[in-house]
Amino acid sequence: MDTFDAIYKRRSIKQYDPNFEMPDADLRKILEAAMQAPTSFNIQHWRFVVVKDKALRAQIRAAGNDQAQITDASILIVMTADVMAWKKDPARYWRDAPADVAKLLVDWMGPFHEGRDWLQRDEAMRSIGMAMQTIMLAAKAMGYDSCPMIGFDLDKVGELVRLPKDHVIGPLIAIGKGTKPAWPKPGQLSFEQVVIQDRFAGE
Repeated sequence: MDTFDAIYKRRSIKQYDPNFEMPDADLRKILEAAMQAPTSFNIQHWRFVVVKDKALRAQIRAAGNDQAQITDASILIVMTADVMAWKKDPARYWRDAPADVAKLLVDWMGPFHEGRDWLQRDEAMRSIGMAMQTIMLAAKAMGYDSCPMIGFDLDKVGELVRLPKDHVIGPLIAIGKGTKPAWPKPGQLSFEQVVIQDRFAGE
């Protein structure tokens, strides 16, 4: 599917065929595409928790306002990120770069993040967001539907997937074969409302 077709045709689908099973090769292809998403300093701190266990999926659904797609979609991914990845052997993120470039970026990584907890979290969430969109567009391009979800108890789901203390949890993504189309788009803002030339208007 053309990239622009995938962008415009991707919708948040709520109803899925619970009997459809995505081939492992397709799931791997989607996740490998997500691993191409950009991250600050090439830290690649997203961690994709693919939940296949049906009992665990049911527990997550119970913590997720009984959203049917959590259990009915073929795949459920809990988007997480390691907020401390910047200090865990950072040279590995630049091992294939020229030595001088690697040294510059690795040496800069620590001072950029150190003592800035808010920045560490913000960078993790930014990375999760870019990877999420990549996952959903890749899925659409391959003929699958998806739905990002935030309506769940973050602490409970974190407990269920045994989220490490130095990780954060982002949204969930359900992926599978939809059985019912999305509603018509409920209302798009105009181009002029969202695109600002140079600067916002003054008071």
